[in-house]
Amino acid sequence: MTGAVACLSGFEDVAVVVHGSSGCYFYPASLVGVPIHGTFLVENEVIFGTESRLAEVIRELAARYARIAVVNTCVPAIMGEDMGDLAGDGQVLFVDSPGFLGDLEAGYRRALDTIAPEVDPDAAGVNIDGICRTDPFCRGNALEARRLLALAGVDVAATFCLDRYAATRRAAPFTVGTNPDLASGVGTACGSLLGLDAVGETFERLGAVVDGVDTRPVMDEVAWADARIRKACEKYLRRFDPPRVAIAGGHAYAAFAADLLDRYLGAEIACVAARNGSSGDGITRTTDFSVIREMILDVEPDLILGSSYEQAIAPEAAFVGLTLPLRDRVALSSHAVAGVEGALRLMEEVLNACIDWNRRPGGGSAVRF
Repeated sequence: MTGAVACLSGFEDVAVVVHGSSGCYFYPASLVGVPIHGTFLVENEVIFGTESRLAEVIRELAARYARIAVVNTCVPAIMGEDMGDLAGDGQVLFVDSPGFLGDLEAGYRRALDTIAPEVDPDAAGVNIDGICRTDPFCRGNALEARRLLALAGVDVAATFCLDRYAATRRAAPFTVGTNPDLASGVGTACGSLLGLDAVGETFERLGAVVDGVDTRPVMDEVAWADARIRKACEKYLRRFDPPRVAIAGGHAYAAFAADLLDRYLGAEIACVAARNGSSGDGITRTTDFSVIREMILDVEPDLILGSSYEQAIAPEAAFVGLTLPLRDRVALSSHAVAGVEGALRLMEEVLNACIDWNRRPGGGSAVRF
């Protein structure tokens, strides 16, 4: 359900209605960062039917929005009510995405499938996907992807999902992604922007299939960023030992962070817990917090990348936020994890966190002289 709301709320001209209880509404509402709406079902409506309450909410929104997306939660989905009469002339979209459907990514894809984006073979530019309102790097990733495409002389067609609904009816034939966990499946995927190697490979593919793409400025950026990261990490390693690291988050972000820290810092990747994807290649898929807690306590990490939940398990370790929730901190600017700036920013955060951890009294690894 939350994934569907995150997808739909990315379209600024679509009203999103969570058809369920107040609890079903407030959780995604606290994460997506934009106004959404709810039916706030109570016991009486669950017993006698929810259609009249939903119709009331739709009437209130119909004059203000060209489209309304209704996300079905667990109780209405189990009841199986037929809401077809409320669809009207297509103004109302119904997304059946109860919590028992699966993880956030499953709900996101269910909503995108309901929207059914259309590819225009003659549309100029390239699509961006992998953008999700619940991601703390949502806006930063979108801005970085647009910046890199602009460097290569490429227009942006549609952004999934941080755009207007009309953009979904004229998507371009080719797409680049910021988060492979949320690949849209719209058009031909040309690759990911998550990691410096991925950026270079993706723009090489774009140069081969899209007329007018100038890959040189992007390749220069990748080489420049690689040199900066190597220099900063070499300086760090002249003073401190490589950190022992525990990582938790979405599969794509976690794998990217593990590769980045291993490649440039020679970090010991002690454990990686991913909430989605599959286990393997050093990554354990789990949503069981007790399992994650045991993994972290067993390895006694110097550095944790993850959420405030993982930080609370080992508060003495250095910490870098990689996924929600990130509590007790103010986040106003648009940080990226994708693209050139995303790689620079993540390594910057890691180095600063590790330097602070090494310098504090009683903390840190042995300092080299």
